[in-house]
Amino acid sequence: MRRYGFIAGGAEHLPAAGKYFDTVSPISGETWAQIAECGAADVALAVGAASTCFETVWSRLSPTARGKALLRFAEVIAEHARQIAEIETCDNGKLLKETSAQLGVVPDWFRYFGGLADKIEGRVVPLNGIEAFGMTKYEPLGVVGVITPWNSPVLLTTLAVAPALAAGNTVVIKPSEVASASVLEFALLARKAGLPDGAINVVTGFGEAGAALTDHPDVRQMTFTGGEGIGRRVAAAAAGRVAPTVMELGGKSANIVFADANLDQAEAGVLAGIFGAGGQTCIAGSRTLIQRPVFEAMRARLATRAGRIRLGDPMEATTEMGPLVSADHRKLVVSKIAAAVAGGARLVAGGNAPDRPGYFLEPTIVEAGDAQDYIMQNEVFGPVLALYPFDTEDEAVRIANASPYGLAAGVWSRDVARCHRMVDALKAGTVWVNMYRAMTFNMPFGGFKQSGYGRLNGQEAIMNYLQTKAVWIDRSDRVQDPFSLKTE
Repeated sequence: MRRYGFIAGGAEHLPAAGKYFDTVSPISGETWAQIAECGAADVALAVGAASTCFETVWSRLSPTARGKALLRFAEVIAEHARQIAEIETCDNGKLLKETSAQLGVVPDWFRYFGGLADKIEGRVVPLNGIEAFGMTKYEPLGVVGVITPWNSPVLLTTLAVAPALAAGNTVVIKPSEVASASVLEFALLARKAGLPDGAINVVTGFGEAGAALTDHPDVRQMTFTGGEGIGRRVAAAAAGRVAPTVMELGGKSANIVFADANLDQAEAGVLAGIFGAGGQTCIAGSRTLIQRPVFEAMRARLATRAGRIRLGDPMEATTEMGPLVSADHRKLVVSKIAAAVAGGARLVAGGNAPDRPGYFLEPTIVEAGDAQDYIMQNEVFGPVLALYPFDTEDEAVRIANASPYGLAAGVWSRDVARCHRMVDALKAGTVWVNMYRAMTFNMPFGGFKQSGYGRLNGQEAIMNYLQTKAVWIDRSDRVQDPFSLKTE
């Protein structure tokens, strides 16, 4: 059984209190590793290592040198991608073919942001008649804290770490206690790639570790990916010491199927949107709005295909959906299905936990009785799809936007003009048209409303981890009146 310490300054450390906790495989329900339970002293050690690295090494490297270091890191990750993918699948139950695909593209994030590292450019600012030279320059913030969830640990960590490092910051990562092992393995590769000790640090454990990281005065920015409740607490704590945050939170995303859509294409996209990763993803298309002329046909299609989804060992290539991440999470999802049915929703498919080892749950579809039903408004974070009919384009927009969330949406139609109107009308950070659940390093990603703020990926992401400095250089020999402000 592997016992992991936490990572500070390029090395594994024993937790100061000597405590570890078990990490359980959702496939078998058995403990397969132990993880360090960090306290405030351990977090302080990791933040100190990150701060020292930032002040003495990383921020002093030329941007080109930082970029080259990230390119080397990308190659080392690529060499170990399969190994880390297997660890991640063992830890959270996600299909190996999906974790392998994610780890296969993680190096591309470091290549992209490594390439951007020496392209962060300020500008010359005309100063409105004042005889001075004006310019802006961008500088790193310092130590960045990164708190990530269990559903795609390494990929979602990378979305923050790659641009933060490229901008010249160092990072301290706090992965979910439910699935920490793959992030630890990922971070251990930093030294092998030649990154300076302390550039990437990882603390593990529960709320004490997360709070110590968020509250630490030397952590100058926090990036959080996860549930809205904890996100609010992280944002409030960071705001209390005037530290900026990036929040990537939950969603209740709508897939909208019009009667003129290619129904084969729409069926596949809707299924991928909710049952891919067992619905355990923030961008899950957990509401499907279907135009009334094709509602019954699509409902039948989706129910039939959901009933044929192959549950099984996520390590096997033929498996289509693995287990949920933990017994507690499955219990929570089952309770939300029961709440939906009690509230008037009709069970169309699934809803049961199979009698087998592991934390499996049948792909579930319910038909909501009202657009404001519990199941239409609340994130489930499991393989549960809510269906609801609509008549007009305006009605679809109204229902889709009548949610506190605004992370993503899907539109299925062959009418190009309609698709453009829907893109403009939907209040979501990402809108996919005739496709769903896609992501890449150069396309910005983030939410509207209670789905968060700030953007990951793309050129926008690197700006989260920089601060702007305005520079004024007097070009005259005149002595300024000490009691006046230059404004002309």
